[in-house]
Amino acid sequence: MDLILWRHAEAEEAGPGLSDLERALTAKGQKQARRMGQWLDSQLPDSCRVLVSPAVRALQTAEALGRKYKIHADLAPGADPEDILKAANWPASREAVLIVGHQPTLGQAAALLMTGEVQEWDIRKAGAWWLSQRDPNEPLSVYLKAVMGSDLVVK
Repeated sequence: MDLILWRHAEAEEAGPGLSDLERALTAKGQKQARRMGQWLDSQLPDSCRVLVSPAVRALQTAEALGRKYKIHADLAPGADPEDILKAANWPASREAVLIVGHQPTLGQAAALLMTGEVQEWDIRKAGAWWLSQRDPNEPLSVYLKAVMGSDLVVK
């Protein structure tokens, strides 16, 4: 199974009258999301399921991919890394799954898959980590297939 963890792009800061879920992408964040969305779209299989946090900044990031997606409440800010894996049906899913979500949960999920322990790993804004597992019955068969930042995407 392939699991792609895509952190939302740069968002405006929380302010008075603006809840965390309502924070939108900045102009820079919109550009980051477009660049990474184009790269991901060119790499992902057509059958890839896309699951997105209900936060506005995650939805706007996912929209830059140009594919259908499903909003998943368990991916909201503050989720546990295990929530990410459960939503993705890791490692039993028959198709690749792209999760658009938040730190620190995405980094924690990556660490959990790679080391077996929840650790504080950082995924940059608009960055994507692509993890793969050769054998769903063998936890040690997980490997990091790719890491990409929006600043590395060639126009």
